[in-house]
Order: sequence, then C-alpha cells, then structure tokens
Amino acid sequence: MYKPGFEIEFSDERLITPSGLSIIGGMLGKSNFIKRCNRIPVDKKRSEPQIKNGDIMLTYIGLLCQGKTEYDTVHEMQDDPDFYKTALGITRRIPSAETLRQRMDDIGSSLRPQILEANIDMFHIHQMGPSALTSGEVPVDIDVTPFDNSKTKKEGVSRTYKGFDGYAPIMAYIGTEGYLVNTELREGRQHCQKGTPGFLKETLRLSRKLTENPLLIRMDSGNDAKENLGILLEAGVWYIIKRNPRNTETKTGWLEMVKNCCKDIRTPRDGKTVYIGSSWRNVEYITENGEHRDIDMRIVYEVIERTIDHNGQILLTPDIELNTWWTNLGWTDDDIIASYHSHGECEQYHSEIKTDMDVERLPSGKFSTNELVLELTVIAYNLLRMIGQESLKHKPDRKHKIKRRRIRTVIGNLILFASHITQHARKKFLALGCSNAWRYGFMQLWLRFVLP
Repeated sequence: MYKPGFEIEFSDERLITPSGLSIIGGMLGKSNFIKRCNRIPVDKKRSEPQIKNGDIMLTYIGLLCQGKTEYDTVHEMQDDPDFYKTALGITRRIPSAETLRQRMDDIGSSLRPQILEANIDMFHIHQMGPSALTSGEVPVDIDVTPFDNSKTKKEGVSRTYKGFDGYAPIMAYIGTEGYLVNTELREGRQHCQKGTPGFLKETLRLSRKLTENPLLIRMDSGNDAKENLGILLEAGVWYIIKRNPRNTETKTGWLEMVKNCCKDIRTPRDGKTVYIGSSWRNVEYITENGEHRDIDMRIVYEVIERTIDHNGQILLTPDIELNTWWTNLGWTDDDIIASYHSHGECEQYHSEIKTDMDVERLPSGKFSTNELVLELTVIAYNLLRMIGQESLKHKPDRKHKIKRRRIRTVIGNLILFASHITQHARKKFLALGCSNAWRYGFMQLWLRFVLP
C-alpha cells in the first residue's frame, strides 16, 4: 500500500508566493505616474474615499503582473495585506473588489495620455530601450488582434473578422524585444483602417521618445491606404506595408508581366517557380495642409506559380500566388520580404497578452473601463518584458541561447517567486529559499531595478 512521503499541516509562517511584486512595486515607485494619479480628487460619496486613485492603479497593475484581470481576485491579497501594501507601495489599504470596480469605472479612459507618457518615462528611468535591427532601424509593428468576448453583453462587443463576438484592439510594438508602445481598444466590427491615421501619428510621436534610431514601420494589408503612406512619407520614416492588388490587377496579369521582365527566377522544386523583384507605381496622397503630392513608390513582389503541388499531383490549371509590398527602403528584395515575415512575430506578443496575462476577456461591461484595463496592460506588460530581458543576463544554465523570455516564464519564475517573510531590527526581509534556481537572478533584478 502506498504511503505518502509528507504530512500536511498549517503553520503561522509568512510564506509568500508572488514575491516578484516587490520588484514591480520598486520599478513603479521610481515613476511619477502614481503620484499624479493620487492628485486626482476622489468622490467622497463613493465607498472607501480614503483609498487614493494611485492605490487603485497599483493594485490592478499588481493583478495584471500575476496574469489576473478579474476584480474578485483582489481578495487573494487580503490573506496578507501587509505584504502587498509594502511590495506595491500602497499607502492606505488593499481595496475591495467592489471599490476596485467602482473606481475603475469612475476613472475610465481619462488617464490615457498620462499612462502612455508614464510608459515612456519608465524606459528612461530604468535606462532601457528598444533594440534595433542589424541594419540600424528600430522596427515598429502595428497590428489588430481580436479579443474573444463571446456570450457577453459588454459595451462595444460585436462581430469581429475572426468570426466571433469581441473587441478588435490595435497594438503597436517597438524593438526586437516587442515592447508595447501604444494600444487602442476598438469595437469588434470596426475596420482596422478606421482611426488608424491618428493612431499611427500618436505611435510615431511616442516611438521617437524611446529611440533616436530611424524607425521602420511594418503593417499588414488591412492598412494599405494612401493616407497611411502619406503620413509615413511626410514623417520621414521607413516602412514595409503589405499591399492589396488593385481592381485592375489580376494574378494572371502579374504572372505575365514578371515572366517578361523578372530577372530573379527560382525553382525550389519541380512544378514550382518563384519570381522575385521590384516594380514602381505612382501614388498620390494629401498632406495635413491639404496639399496634393504624388511620388513613384517601390513595390516588391513575389509571384509563385505552381503546376505541381507538394504531393506531386499535376494541376489542371496553374495555382498562382501573389504577394506585394510597399516600401521606401533600398534593401534587396529578399531582405524586404524577410523583414515583413519578421512582422509576424507580433502574433506571439498578442498571444502573451491574451493568454499569459489573461487580458483577452476584459472584466468590465463598460467600454471606457475596458479601455483603462488595456492601457494599464501597457505598463504591466512592459514591466514584465523588462524583467524578462534583464533576467537573460543572470539566469540558470540552459542549453539553448534565447533573445527574449516569454511573459508566462517571467510570471511563473520571477513574479510567482516563493519567499519567507521575516522581521527583526525594525526591518522586513524576503528570505529566498536555497531550493529555487532563480534566486540569484531574482537578487540581480532587485539590485538593478529597485535599489538606488
């Protein structure tokens, strides 16, 4: 008969699981964002008016950094409120779920400019920034990712292009690390181009505060619009945008054209021919001043003709695949195509926000409150990303070299980091257990981000 090797008992020891919140609180404590939030007056008719708005922001960011979005999860902090207050820098006390919900509703999207600016300040305070490509440009990937909020009656939830009910927020990531520089919550049915010109201008402004390197904007075909091209040209930045074939263009027409003029023809296998090259088109756009301009713009194309499929089956009619991109870069055709394919990495960033941080099903029925949740996600996501990037310098031994640590790994190994709280000589100590292989990395992060 099996006998367990342990006996289970309760003790009075203060064993804390999310010790990594002490690093999050230390990083936020060096910013003026919370102080600015505290200056916002609180309606005295509300419950618990003594709890400042800064405490509300700290509490919810603390939840986001643990991968939790529901208001009710704040009750988990009530088991040891002293730790969470000390770790996050909360001045009064942990708010109840009801207070958290009411106050988030009151604030809504009114703090959007302050949150985005605080995000920029955080990079400067901790002397971190987005990394550039080997060619010197800093990539900025802009993309829409639908949030599935099916079977809910939340404000703004409607049918997305993915075929489910939800929201369709637009995200802007900067650098090879995938830092989040801007975001905007949108209704599910909203077309990805609607509102994008204003979002694009705001993203360029914020991105230039993070780096002095030239920017490379990468967008998919949903944002193939003259207005976007005009904004990017007038801003003097590089871009690669997936192009939609115009009504007068056909795949057959493109194939005939490239067969006559293309010099880069490849046959990776029998029955498959790839034509790669560049063409030029005249594009007209209108500046902000209402001035009409036109420019000859480069189009990189990739036309694939298949007469035999990958299984060896001969096709009755050739299968033609057409891919074209707008760009103002002087790179080779192959480099342009490879760089756009790297744009697909932002799908991984979407996944980390939606699954690792559990932000997909937004907690409120009010659109403005969900806007606030998504904006606070910018702060929490970048804090976790910074911790992950810094931890690459101080890590347990591993076989494979990596350039980015996934948010789920950061939360599991460095935020949900068990420790033992002790107190003596009027000081509080987080005792790191000898059995945790991440203890040395945790200490280095503490020295890097928390101590002066």
